[in-house]
Amino acid sequence: MPAPRPIAAWPPSSCASIRAQGVVQPIVVRGVGGGRYEIIAGERRWRAAQMAELAAIPAIVRECSDEEALALGLIENIQREALNPLEEAQALQRLLNEFALTHEDLAEKLGRSRAAISNQLRLLRLPEAVHRHLESGALSAGHARALLALPAEAQVAAAERVLREDLTVRATERLARGMAQGPKPASARDPNIIALEAEIAAVLGLTATVIPRSRGGELRLSWDDPEQG
Repeated sequence: MPAPRPIAAWPPSSCASIRAQGVVQPIVVRGVGGGRYEIIAGERRWRAAQMAELAAIPAIVRECSDEEALALGLIENIQREALNPLEEAQALQRLLNEFALTHEDLAEKLGRSRAAISNQLRLLRLPEAVHRHLESGALSAGHARALLALPAEAQVAAAERVLREDLTVRATERLARGMAQGPKPASARDPNIIALEAEIAAVLGLTATVIPRSRGGELRLSWDDPEQG
């Protein structure tokens, strides 16, 4: 039986491949008594196998507590299931909340950089309307991260324009920079400096401010979440 947590449906187009090749990656289960098993990780593969009318699929049986099962399931699904960017961010946030992990802990467990974890979690700050586009696949994580440079009230309008004009991620970054700057004053900042700040922010997952000096310059980093410090 599946674990008691919501999960998005497997794309029907994948069923033909599952039917022809079977499930290659075993699901992970644990016994719950009476000859029954609970799926810890791989529920999408199990549902796809049902849709493909497979009689059996490979499974690994593990003994673990409820807490261990939840942690293992979330980590396995982040690493192996075809989660959309928002689902992945939600799973990461759940791990942080329920197991008192830090961004550094998550990065180590998942084999990613801390900046990558922080950048993924930032997607949760976007409005619900933008979340829907992420869930449907209309917007990529790269598009969504570019929109984070804008005030909340401008993010939805920018997302609609991205979809309407079918903009690339790079074009979306330029759009966001232009909207964030507003009308260009006479003493406008150097666009190269602004572009550099955006690139640094994208890599580190932090707000970057570059202050040019007569000799060299200064880089200031700021953040909202203490875990990003």
